[in-house]
Amino acid sequence: MPRKKVIISACLLGEMCRYDGKQKRVNAVVEAFKEYEIIPFCPEAPLFGTPRQRINVIEIDKKKRIITDETNKDVTKLLEDEINAFIKMNPKAEKIILKSKSPSCGLGTTPIMNKKKEIIKYGNGIAADIFQTNYQNIPIKDENNYS
Repeated sequence: MPRKKVIISACLLGEMCRYDGKQKRVNAVVEAFKEYEIIPFCPEAPLFGTPRQRINVIEIDKKKRIITDETNKDVTKLLEDEINAFIKMNPKAEKIILKSKSPSCGLGTTPIMNKKKEIIKYGNGIAADIFQTNYQNIPIKDENNYS
């Protein structure tokens, strides 16, 4: 009998995939889903490597764009393509657990900035937005609210 599937941000599983080359393993999340088939997710590491420069969610003309911190390069389309490719490869899951505050994975906790890189509000990261559109009937939570 196939196990239930859960998509979890790879850094929460202990993968060294964060921008700073570190991880944010949350043992409680790993333990809570030990009976599931865990599908690690990180759209940034395959595209930009680890470590890498930070990315930010910048609101430009009322649209969220993903901009690199030091070089100010718009990488929104690259990330959208990577996330959509992941979804095509993983169309089914019972739950999704994302990393809070992440420009990719944050769920209502990601700082949204203006062009001067001042925080103007908090919202979703790019992957959280795309996941909510594509996995409408699946619970999507973060490491602070995963049960």
